Amino acid sequence: MLELRHLLTLTALRTHGSLAAAAEELHVTASAVSHQLKELENYYAVRLVNRRTRPLTFTPAGNAVLQLADAILPQVIRTKNNLKRLANGQAGRLRLASECHSCFDWLMPILNQFRRDWSDVELDFATGFEPEPHHLLSEGDIDLLITTSNLDIAGIHYQPLFTYESRLVLAPTHPLASISHSNSHNSSNSNSNRQIAPSDLTEQTLIAYPVETERLDVMDKFMAPAQLTFKNIRTTELTAMLIQLVASERGVAALPDWVAAEYEKKGWVVTRPLISEATPKGVYCQLFAATRQSSQETAFMQGFAKLLEDLVKP
Repeated sequence: MLELRHLLTLTALRTHGSLAAAAEELHVTASAVSHQLKELENYYAVRLVNRRTRPLTFTPAGNAVLQLADAILPQVIRTKNNLKRLANGQAGRLRLASECHSCFDWLMPILNQFRRDWSDVELDFATGFEPEPHHLLSEGDIDLLITTSNLDIAGIHYQPLFTYESRLVLAPTHPLASISHSNSHNSSNSNSNRQIAPSDLTEQTLIAYPVETERLDVMDKFMAPAQLTFKNIRTTELTAMLIQLVASERGVAALPDWVAAEYEKKGWVVTRPLISEATPKGVYCQLFAATRQSSQETAFMQGFAKLLEDLVKP
């Protein structure tokens, strides 16, 4: 029998001290407020309000109900406000995954800005090493996927981001490092007059992230068209460990140009373009942000898309 409207009524009576003033706040008549009180008092057979005092005072039973109101009503108000924010797309949860395991260098500033702009949205991250991440997106397990694969899947929208070059990463002392110097026209080494070919890598160990082989740029665009592969593939989840393994000549790797450049400047590794008949200008990949079309109208998803759009503006 005790309902939310009764808590609101007693709270208004405490605030204003009279039936008429409480009724005005509640947008009802004074007789309606009186009827609510009598209904509650009759149900529990106890008086809640001393009506003869001016202003109205409360009996011990009335004070007990007010204590309940003080505990419950703030939670009700917060929940109503949260529901409104959710309905307007201003609150919720954004679950993000990335097939580009080195993307956080440029993604972190966007995430930080998003947190400032959308403080009511919880950011969550799924591992980028899951098989079939597009399926996770389609099924609603994640909300946004950074990917190089714009697969034709119903209900998935792809926002183009930018193009990057995937470059072969070698130890400076690696025998293949003498091939395809950036200043090759100044070099007397005959190796500098040609590029690294897929056949040069068949006896090499590839150091890569732990994803399906066909999802690796160097395999999909460079080795597979030549129907060749590496001798071995060794995996690690950490870019720093990958670079360390390459630098110690445990193998070679292929990384986005912006990632490899950081370590090349330090002298830890060198990079070479991946040029073949299939990739005469090198291996270039287009990066996309994939989302469900059904989430396009959500305000905070639009906010994240705008941040990504600003990233790629010239």
